[in-house]
Amino acid sequence: MIVVTGAAGFIGSNLVRALNDRGVTDIIAVDNLTHGDKFINLADCDIADYLDKESFLRELEGGTFDGAVEVVLHEGACSDTTESDGRYMMQNNYRYSRALLDYCISDEVPLIYASSAAVYGASQAFRESRECEGPLNVYGYSKFLFDQVVRRNQDELSAQVVGLRYFNVYGEREQHKTRMASVAFHFFNQYRSAGSVRLFEGSGGYGNGDQRRDFVSVEDVVKINLFFLDNPGISGIFNVGTGAAQSFNDVAVATINACRQAEGEASLSLVEMQQQGVIRYIPFPEDLKGKYQSYTQAEVAALRAAGYSAPLLSVEQGVKRYCETLLTVR
Repeated sequence: MIVVTGAAGFIGSNLVRALNDRGVTDIIAVDNLTHGDKFINLADCDIADYLDKESFLRELEGGTFDGAVEVVLHEGACSDTTESDGRYMMQNNYRYSRALLDYCISDEVPLIYASSAAVYGASQAFRESRECEGPLNVYGYSKFLFDQVVRRNQDELSAQVVGLRYFNVYGEREQHKTRMASVAFHFFNQYRSAGSVRLFEGSGGYGNGDQRRDFVSVEDVVKINLFFLDNPGISGIFNVGTGAAQSFNDVAVATINACRQAEGEASLSLVEMQQQGVIRYIPFPEDLKGKYQSYTQAEVAALRAAGYSAPLLSVEQGVKRYCETLLTVR
């Protein structure tokens, strides 16, 4: 049996679908469906059972799953980087993860869990090392603190424990995330409804729309999870990004041109889009000042050294594929 937490969420549901594609259906899907619209992410998936997060924790602590779980893929978390309720964030992200780690250590069960590039904060170095880490918000802190627990317990680990520090993930099954969905998702919807997209004006020393992030396709995120699932002898904390920062302008251009090509229209350059008002810039939000990563770029040397050798999709490749999928469901 495989446990997937956050199973109805963005990355979790993509993992369930990928496991199904391998013929695996003995899956316990764990999530919180207070916001019931997320169910759609599992509607095309096959699972053995669904458990609410709180019920799952009670059964886990009560011994229901002792000896029955092969691996835990832990994607369950509040991923809203603007969430200000620190008590909720620490309970939902940090304490939940600690309970799973304690179970996995005692029952010798592999644990592959979602960490985040938010642990790096304003750092200009994105290497899986303590001196590079300094979160800017409580979400990043909740992920950072659990990573430290994993590091402190390395000598006690009796099975694989892998932390995956996701950078800016985009792709299918993220529609429920609303404002926290990827910029590719928002740009697609803005362009389809209004014929233009909105980007932030310059900040952090970067020009309009030129803030840079490491945008990584959920397709690659899933492949990396499955790589570690297939290699249980590898443990550690690893960045999950492309290793190449690209601008928000790049994402906008890729999104708009994918939509234009689908309509038989010619591609436009960034300058042409700016001149024609297809790309517009809005003031940088006051509530994000001092809490915003204007630049991220994953150092992927550790991931490559672990043996993951597959190529990673660029923005131009991945966003185009994502938009093509979005266009088929509308």
